[in-house]
Amino acid sequence: MEANSFLRLVGTLAACVLWGPQAHAVDVDAAVVFAVDYSASVDPEVADMQRNGHAAALTSPDVIDAIAGNHLGCISVTYFEWSSPGRLRMVLPWTRICGLADAEAAALVIRKKGDTGFGRRGRSGTSVSSAIDVGCLLLGQFEGKATKKVIDISANGENNDGLPVQQSRRTAIAKGYTINAIVIPAVNESPHYRLAAYFTDHVIGGPQAFVMTPVAPSDYATALRRKLVTEISLNSGPFRKVTY
Repeated sequence: MEANSFLRLVGTLAACVLWGPQAHAVDVDAAVVFAVDYSASVDPEVADMQRNGHAAALTSPDVIDAIAGNHLGCISVTYFEWSSPGRLRMVLPWTRICGLADAEAAALVIRKKGDTGFGRRGRSGTSVSSAIDVGCLLLGQFEGKATKKVIDISANGENNDGLPVQQSRRTAIAKGYTINAIVIPAVNESPHYRLAAYFTDHVIGGPQAFVMTPVAPSDYATALRRKLVTEISLNSGPFRKVTY
C-alpha cells in the first residue's frame, strides 16, 4: 500500500466522521448509501443526469409503492459525492423516507446541493475503493436496524486512485453489505471493453448484487428507478450478478 494512498484514505474517513452520526435509532426496511461519482471526468451533462436521476427515482410512484409495500414502510438514505481519496462531499445525511412527502424533501436537497459538474479542479481521480470505504463507514454509523444495507455506486470510470478496490469490496461483503452499481459508459466506449463488465467482476458483491447500465442518458433515471425498487423491496426474489 502506498503511503500517499493510505494518508488520503485516512483523510477521507476522518472527513466522513466529522459529518457525525445523522441517523436516529429508528428501524427501517432498507438503508441505502448513494455514492455518486463527481470526479473530473463528470461533466455538467453527466452531473445533471446523476443528480436529477436520483431525485426523480426517489419520488417515482414505483419507488414510493415499493417502500409502502415493505414490512415497516420506511427506508433511510444518504447521498455523498466522491472522486479521489480525501475528495468527497456530503449532500444528504441519513434521512428517513416513509412516503412521498419525505421523498420529495430529500430529492429537493439532492437537486439543490448535488454536483453540477463545474469547478472540477482538484478531483481528478476515480477512487471506487474510497467510495466503498466511506459507504461502509456510513452504514456503520446508521443507528437503527435495517433488513437490507446497500452501497449504491454511480460511476463513469474504474478504480484508478487510492487503495485496490478488491480489498474494499471484501471488507463490505464481510460486514454483510451489498454493493450495487449503475455505470455510465463513455459514448465512444470500445466494443472490446465494457465498464459494466469491470464493475461486475471487480466491484459489486454481497447478497443479490447487480450492475445496471443505461443505454442512453435519457435511460439513466429509468434504470436507477428499477435499481432502487429492487434494492429496497424485501420480497424480491434471488438476483444474480446481471448487467443490464
